[in-house]
Amino acid sequence: MNQKDIGKFIAACRKKNNLTQAQLAEQLGITDRAVSKWETGNSMPDSSIMLELSQILGITVNELLSGEEIHMENYEIKADENLLALKQRDENNLNKNVVICFIYSLTLMVGIVVCVICDIALSGGLSWSLIPLSSIVFAWVISFPVIILGKRGIAGSLISLSLFILPFLYILSRLVNVSSVFSIGAVMAVIAMVYIWLVFGLFKRFPNRALAVWGTAVLLLIPLQFVINGALSTMISEPLIEIWDILTIFILLIVAFTIFACDYARRKG
Repeated sequence: MNQKDIGKFIAACRKKNNLTQAQLAEQLGITDRAVSKWETGNSMPDSSIMLELSQILGITVNELLSGEEIHMENYEIKADENLLALKQRDENNLNKNVVICFIYSLTLMVGIVVCVICDIALSGGLSWSLIPLSSIVFAWVISFPVIILGKRGIAGSLISLSLFILPFLYILSRLVNVSSVFSIGAVMAVIAMVYIWLVFGLFKRFPNRALAVWGTAVLLLIPLQFVINGALSTMISEPLIEIWDILTIFILLIVAFTIFACDYARRKG
């Protein structure tokens, strides 16, 4: 399984189907830069989109992985070779992610040890160091799935964030002895998590319309802002809307319009 040959084969099939890199990328919900990297042999298509890519190009996955058209007499041999190559690549990627995860965890552990040592040296016990300690542990828990699994771990990280954000805010409020950290922070966290899960659901539902989903996500920030302002006005008597809120809404509308315009231009080639 040669990346250079696969890249040349993808380019040839794309041109045969009268597709530009941007048009192929749009159908797959990725950037044309990613397609360019495939065709130059600098990277491989992710396994999650190989079937869809093959269908668009009018080839089989086996031919895609072989980087050439396959005759029937060689089909089974090539299939076995490609399966072994894919298995080896997945094992290599997992090993690399494990190493990265180990280095990342070790770095966070060093940070914890340094904070604890400094705290004991300055105050004779554990006091302020518990704040960065709990924050580091929280960051590790929610980032671990993405680091070890890549894109496939995004859902796991969101689940971890949803499960542990409220306990973390409660612990933090106790450490700093400020009850509003939890009472206000919990409401803000729940609102934010609803928004994040909604955007994540849109990306899963429309994987081939990444730009349109980003534009929608930006537009959803406008009602999100009003929900947050309404919650704050109820809890701490903040005004529902200020001049900065109007300016923010104006900027969000411009950004969303620009993204939708780019989406329209890419779909039209």
